[in-house]
Amino acid sequence: QVQLVESGGGLVQAGGSLRLSCAASGSFFSISYMGWYRQVPGKQRELVARVASGGSPTYADSVKGRFTISRDNAKNTVFLQMNSLKPEDTGVYYCYADVYRTVTGWQARWGQGTQVTVSS
Repeated sequence: QVQLVESGGGLVQAGGSLRLSCAASGSFFSISYMGWYRQVPGKQRELVARVASGGSPTYADSVKGRFTISRDNAKNTVFLQMNSLKPEDTGVYYCYADVYRTVTGWQARWGQGTQVTVSS
């Protein structure tokens, strides 16, 4: 099995910063994309940022210039540095990874989610 364990969420005032981390563990051969999605009540989960192994990152327009995604391939870990946070950034942030296992091929894996709350 593959597990994604997130950390770093919390409560912050508008204009503040948070750093999310997500580490993949378990038995797998490779990871291609890793990224972060956000979900608020009543809405679909939406992409915040993602990056392929050795590739350029992709960001939602709403976070460009404020959020930075990075990954440590050796540790199968992805980070999301969130600066200049706004109340509209509030939501549950889910880590995502495309994981290859020889018995299952490519599969999407999700973390349990971490709450980010930005107060005005």
